[in-house]
Amino acid sequence: MRTSNPTLNADTFQRFDRQASGNQMTVSGTVNKTGALLLLLIVSASITWNMIATGTVTPMVCTLGGLIGGLLIAVVTCFKKTWAPVTAPLYAIVEGLFVGGVSIVYATMFGPQGISGTGSSIVTQAVLLTFGVLFSMLAAYRFGIIKATAKFRAGVIAATGGIMLCYLIAIVLGFFGINVPHLHEATPLGIGISVAIIIIAALNLILDFDLIETGANQGAPKYMEWFGAFALIVTLIWLYIEILRLLAMLASRRD
Repeated sequence: MRTSNPTLNADTFQRFDRQASGNQMTVSGTVNKTGALLLLLIVSASITWNMIATGTVTPMVCTLGGLIGGLLIAVVTCFKKTWAPVTAPLYAIVEGLFVGGVSIVYATMFGPQGISGTGSSIVTQAVLLTFGVLFSMLAAYRFGIIKATAKFRAGVIAATGGIMLCYLIAIVLGFFGINVPHLHEATPLGIGISVAIIIIAALNLILDFDLIETGANQGAPKYMEWFGAFALIVTLIWLYIEILRLLAMLASRRD
């Protein structure tokens, strides 16, 4: 069983012997730990936001620091899953720097009115939409509306791999002053691409749910609850950033 989330793959749970009762990974335990990581992420992002707003630090420092630090911690967590009870919370805190830095930049660029004109910020809209997608995907999975079949997994994996490759190429070309057309532009095609990426990010949640449930059914060790929660946070951060980017595109076309 595979997932395009790099933190969860075919061998994630297959190397473990079934644990004794009480030491096993459970779905409810993973949900609780996901909530704890979300709380750490939100608190860290809020503190970062306030620090940037008061001029204590710059957005660039927080964004790059959170991005690089989060990447390093994620790599360590993937190779040392037994460390997940420590590295997963640390990842959430460090990624809060990245999320907070990116969020305040977008909020500053597009103002407090967002794109709705009702007074809610673009960041608030992105947060609400992210949680809306999360619970919608969870409901679709629990009620069997979307099933993680072999063909479904293969399609999501291929699409996610293509997106990551495209982003990598865009980053490399950016060092030479070359921009990939439409990828970050508020054109009709650019908006369509952004919507497609959000759909693929959302479908990754289905694969994550399925693999976490499989780990619980196979009696994986208790510390894998932290690893499963960490994996969900990785996907949710990606989803949030993509939704925020789409809202920014729509806002720029409105202006």
